Amino acid sequence: MLKTKLEIREGDWETLGPEATEIRRVVFIEEQRVPVEEEWDGRDGDCRHFLAVQDGRPVGTARLLPDAHIGRVAVLNEARGCGVGVALMQAAIEAARRDGHPRVELAAQTHALAFYERLGFEAVGGEFMDAGIAHRNMHLPLQD
Repeated sequence: MLKTKLEIREGDWETLGPEATEIRRVVFIEEQRVPVEEEWDGRDGDCRHFLAVQDGRPVGTARLLPDAHIGRVAVLNEARGCGVGVALMQAAIEAARRDGHPRVELAAQTHALAFYERLGFEAVGGEFMDAGIAHRNMHLPLQD
């Protein structure tokens, strides 16, 4: 098995937006058929962004909203199952912890519930539809 180098970059939309845009376009708009107007919600400028770079190539992204919601977690198909999503989530969780938030929250696509549960998230409330995809809210307390 080849050993690859994974780097997680943290920054603003101006810095990481071009690469994050392309990843989200491929994953959400092309693969999952999320309508363009729902993907681009106008909130990216207010968020902290995370970009996963594997062997010099951007392969994943996530964002942290000011209220400690994590969203727009996307990993390109060829990089899935290699720890990219876990590394992105750990970076976003740590950033929220540094900011003093008592917990982080997210709306998980139901097919990804087990992924988030392995990171310690707990599902709360019922299932709901967002962009035509079933989701559930989840949260993770950030205790020292």
